[in-house]
Amino acid sequence: MERYLKQIRFSGVGEEGQRRLLSSKVLIAGMGALGTHLANALARAGVGHLLLADRDYVEKSNLQRQVLYDEDDVERTMPKAIAAKKKLQSINSEINIEAVVADLGWSNLEPLLEGVDLVVDGSDNFDLRFLLNDACVRSAIPWIYGGVTGAHGMAMVVLPEQGPCLRCLMPNPPAPGTIPTCDTAGILGPAIQMVTAFQSVEAIKVLTGRVQDLSRGLFSVDLWTNRYDLIDLSEARRTDCPACSLREFPFLEGKEEMQVIALCGSNSVQITPARGAKLRLDDIAERLKVLGKVQQNPYLLKVSIEQMEIILFGDGRAMIKGTQDPLAAKAFYTRYVGT
Repeated sequence: MERYLKQIRFSGVGEEGQRRLLSSKVLIAGMGALGTHLANALARAGVGHLLLADRDYVEKSNLQRQVLYDEDDVERTMPKAIAAKKKLQSINSEINIEAVVADLGWSNLEPLLEGVDLVVDGSDNFDLRFLLNDACVRSAIPWIYGGVTGAHGMAMVVLPEQGPCLRCLMPNPPAPGTIPTCDTAGILGPAIQMVTAFQSVEAIKVLTGRVQDLSRGLFSVDLWTNRYDLIDLSEARRTDCPACSLREFPFLEGKEEMQVIALCGSNSVQITPARGAKLRLDDIAERLKVLGKVQQNPYLLKVSIEQMEIILFGDGRAMIKGTQDPLAAKAFYTRYVGT
């Protein structure tokens, strides 16, 4: 195990810990900024089986922060999971790496969890995070949440039956348009590195059996204002939590999935969130105006971005014009409106 010699010499890992890493299987859900940093760290650490899942392909704007891709991947329009697998195999050919090009959802997630020891969140939306929470809590699989917008990021470890889950802290996903996304607020690469460093070392602790050394808190960082916090979650598990206490899993059962319908006779797709909302259209218009000209009235707003047009209504429903591909429309909505 010469490759891992320096890591083995660290007392928290040792030879036994390295053997555990080599026999572990991890699902990384999403291969964007978070996912590429996580996969890079865990592949180099010697996690024996990595399962990389992502629905998207590599674009030029990804290169600022998504470390496993290059300009050739952009030119070839490579799926992110495939491009990441190729790069990681050149970094560590001794581990098993699988690429899954798919939009993770309630209908395809559970089969991917077979034999998985840990799930790590590399996603960019709360719909998937709540789905991961449902699936991992129900199957008693540890998972690590992470998210970054602008210069601010957060992360936490979820150990089913041993502490709070995501729904203990946040019973339901934020309503569409209520929080900024990385496409509206931007994102700094170093903030990604901070959050994924926390996620990666916590992953190593879980996989090597060093559960007693886990943070047991919500890690929060804002690099621009130089604020670093670890919020104590030791008393955060709720007796009325829908997931870990009441054992209700609507996201895993498809009951909280947004409706995405390609409209016949027009080059457009309609998106209806699972939960109705009363959006603050003025706030959303303010965020989107840097991306394109916004037209607005009391009932809706319209803006053109990247050869597509979104018409967003006050209840969260939207028409995405310029495509009939439901996956492309869903990704567009998630990027600019949120979940």
